Amino acid sequence: MNKPERIEDDTTAIMNAIGDAARAASRVLAQAPSQQKNEALLAAASALRASAAKIIDANARDIEAAKAADRPAAFIDRLMLDAKRIEAIAKGLEDVAALADPVGTVLAEWSRPNGLKFQRVRVPLGTIGIIYESRPNVTADAGALSLKAGNAAILRGGSESHHSSVAIHDCLVAGLKAAGLPEASIQLVPTTSREAVGLMLKGLNGAIDVIVPRGGKSLVQRVQEEARVPAFAHLEGICHTYVDRSANLDIALPIVLNAKLRRIGVCGATECLLVDKNAKNDLLSPLVKALLDAGCEVRGDAATKSVDERVIAANPDDYGKEFLDSIIAVKTVDGVDEAIEHIARYGSQHTDAIITESEATAEQFLNRVDSAIVLVNASTQFADGGEFGFGAEIGIATGKMHARGPVGVEQLTSFKYKVRGTGQIRLK
Repeated sequence: MNKPERIEDDTTAIMNAIGDAARAASRVLAQAPSQQKNEALLAAASALRASAAKIIDANARDIEAAKAADRPAAFIDRLMLDAKRIEAIAKGLEDVAALADPVGTVLAEWSRPNGLKFQRVRVPLGTIGIIYESRPNVTADAGALSLKAGNAAILRGGSESHHSSVAIHDCLVAGLKAAGLPEASIQLVPTTSREAVGLMLKGLNGAIDVIVPRGGKSLVQRVQEEARVPAFAHLEGICHTYVDRSANLDIALPIVLNAKLRRIGVCGATECLLVDKNAKNDLLSPLVKALLDAGCEVRGDAATKSVDERVIAANPDDYGKEFLDSIIAVKTVDGVDEAIEHIARYGSQHTDAIITESEATAEQFLNRVDSAIVLVNASTQFADGGEFGFGAEIGIATGKMHARGPVGVEQLTSFKYKVRGTGQIRLK
């Protein structure tokens, strides 16, 4: 499919044609053998490496425009591509190719007294619509995971990453061609109009089976309010790290710094640090000072403010806020019960962690915190499908229907029942 750089007229006709092509491609992909899908992914990875200079040049245009628009540093970081990140994207495609193909997996089988034999078998969802903003790597991740699970993908990237996404998508198409799969298996919407998003949320006349939004709060809110098809999404990543009274400071310190500052703009970044005020040894002071010394703004309660004059008094709104910046809210709590209550009140059921030497306290935290991902003695920045061994992820879902946590290839499948008989009829 030819991709003009921008098309703003006749959006409905364009999107309907994309939907029809995706629906046709999805029927082919549902029956495609694993070897053919893997061949497409490996060829796309090779194309990415060969096109690295072209992709970086395209990305430079997006970066230049973002800087001219005075976008924040965290936004620029999410948008930026260099040789190392392009290699990581290519490696991600290879990792997805190496995953077991979920399609056709027999989940359960049984027989009934009348001789009927039942199987529950994984099948593709159909067509996945992915709407994303500033992360051009989503073009590759979402396309690859959808393909591996036997689904067609319709990708609608943001205007901020338009040139980068087009360059990456060209490599995916090259992979599809090399493997003899329909080019429409992974389509990039050629228009950046908001109307295109609205049409996708309505399902493109039944062509789209699931919507996945990857972006800021306003995008996810729009999807949740307007989507007429199921959506895998999380509204915010308000992640907590709780440092228990029994925590080992040598373990807690690097975890807290990593959880907040490794990548400040990702949804798994810790936004609130909770510290047990009942620790025998001082845990609060060294943690707060380390964050401040690393250039992180700390907004804390009275106990936290007394530790260092650089601490800013926290407002009530600072708890339950996704900063996506070098800012963290800190609060002292009276043990694990109060920490869990705080997370239940202010969290977003995304990712929360505890640092503790007590197995009993760890189990209590794991069992009672109702989040998609709950960690013990590890950074919240492990909230990533690649770190789970999923190869990559299409997003993080915090809902409780069908998919929760990192959405990988298995979560992009459903199932159907295959029933085999020998002439049985139902009499009553």
